[in-house]
Amino acid sequence: MIKKIVGCIREYKKATILTPLFVSLEVVLECILPLLIADLVNKIQDGCGMDVITKYGLFLVVIAIFSLSFGILSGHYCAIAACGFAKNLRHDMFYRIQDFSFSNIDKFSSSSLVTRMTTDVNNVQFAFMMIIRIAVRCPFMLIFAFVMSIKLGGKLSLIFAVVVPILGFGLFKIISVVRPVFVRVFKKYDKLNESVQENIKGMRVVKSFVREDFEKEKFNAAAKDVCNDFTKAEVLIALNTPMMQLAIYVIMILISFFCSKIAISTNGASVSVGTLSGMMTYSIQILMSLMMVSMIFVMVTMSIESAQRISEVLSEETTIKNPDNPVMNVRDGSIDFENVYFRYDGNNNYALNNINLHIHPGQTVGIIGGTGSSKSTLVNLISRLYDVSEGRVLVGGTDVRNYDLETLRNEVAVVLQKNVLFSGTIKENMRWGNPDASDAEIEHICRLAMADEFIQGFPEKYDTYIEQGGTNVSGGQKQRLCIARALLKKPKILILDDSTSAVDTRTDALLRKAFREEIPNTTKIIIAQRISSVQECDFIIVMDNSQIKGMGTHNELLMTNSIYREVYESQVKGGSLNG
Repeated sequence: MIKKIVGCIREYKKATILTPLFVSLEVVLECILPLLIADLVNKIQDGCGMDVITKYGLFLVVIAIFSLSFGILSGHYCAIAACGFAKNLRHDMFYRIQDFSFSNIDKFSSSSLVTRMTTDVNNVQFAFMMIIRIAVRCPFMLIFAFVMSIKLGGKLSLIFAVVVPILGFGLFKIISVVRPVFVRVFKKYDKLNESVQENIKGMRVVKSFVREDFEKEKFNAAAKDVCNDFTKAEVLIALNTPMMQLAIYVIMILISFFCSKIAISTNGASVSVGTLSGMMTYSIQILMSLMMVSMIFVMVTMSIESAQRISEVLSEETTIKNPDNPVMNVRDGSIDFENVYFRYDGNNNYALNNINLHIHPGQTVGIIGGTGSSKSTLVNLISRLYDVSEGRVLVGGTDVRNYDLETLRNEVAVVLQKNVLFSGTIKENMRWGNPDASDAEIEHICRLAMADEFIQGFPEKYDTYIEQGGTNVSGGQKQRLCIARALLKKPKILILDDSTSAVDTRTDALLRKAFREEIPNTTKIIIAQRISSVQECDFIIVMDNSQIKGMGTHNELLMTNSIYREVYESQVKGGSLNG
């Protein structure tokens, strides 16, 4: 885990090394100052002249300026190192997520990934900043202040040797209780983010079902859970301050008591005012350093869990990789399934069971089946969004596992069931399909996808801004834009996964007609719930219970397949075929 995280420092190594160097120099000078001040106080007490005071004063000013300069430099380089480190962490995580297969994405929830890239990275960044600066400063300060206190006060410094271990034990006990709370709270953060994400994404559904109160209660429960854990942790951490104050007062009392006793017994010969003031200063330095060490432990404790969660993403190996010598050309749009079995990770039941199928280039194939019959799973294997568990899938006569992933997916355009548009203009969204597409090509494809007719009705036409997720267009408009975007890839295989469900039957028929006439050589697979969407296909596949239960033309299936006939009759009676 540490190796993965530290590897993100990269080009910020110089700043990471310079920060503790300047911190160390700052601490050394800070610890020299009380010793010089104590010496000056003693000389003033002995009746020294202004020349000595001026000399000491100038020396103290020079040291203070250097100490301040080193402090500024350490802060400057610390900011560069910590912010750059966090930037690299987010960069590496985002790039790793882009390489994830669907199996990898299934392993992490989207809300968890968002938390890891925001809250967790912030925690690790803050901990890194404390480690390279404060975690260096505090031990140095402890050591130098203790050494100086021995030099200045001799046996009086033994007071620190008694009080500091007791304080350290108390701080350790607090941290040992707090750490499990922080480990638990980050998992609850995921649930909180998930509640927010679901609510915002499904705002229209929430309002249409008047479920605002339910969503508020769900969010409040998640927020309260996080609040309770953080409150418990903060209450325990808050004990640091009174413990530290108690230790400071105890040390001051003990130093004052022993200094007074020694002064009385030796008539002031052994302990001077300078020694007393210096010991007080060193006591505060030591105890403040201890307090900062305790805060570092708390922050590091929080960040360990965050670092572990980040490391899980960085260490996750994609289940789908390019072969050593990938095939860089897809010959044609033929598709073959040979004895294919597939099951999702962690599931013992097969989602696809003994699938055998052959589709010729340019054919139009329909797929019909009930919810959960694995229609989408079947087509996901074609573009290698998942890999088969057994058997093989061939595209253009070659096993999909032998292709270069980018080459394969550029030739297989998929319009998924859940259509997604991104924030930007219509033109910018279209160019996801082809970055080099001209305006004329975009307009032609949109006419083919029956999208041009409504685009022309917008004031800005193709420069109309699409909100995130396409919230400012209707479901049917969104589907047609997504189909147009897929067609711009000029694929050898086009898969429409229930992606015309939101359009009327007339538009659906016009789309199918345009596909036949404009892209006759493209293999087209249409997953649909309406028989009318697939009845003109070259052949139709009927799926049920993870298997192919029938295959043939519309008329053949009506005569031979009871499942297909039942669906057809129910839609005829319900008027679905005629809209």
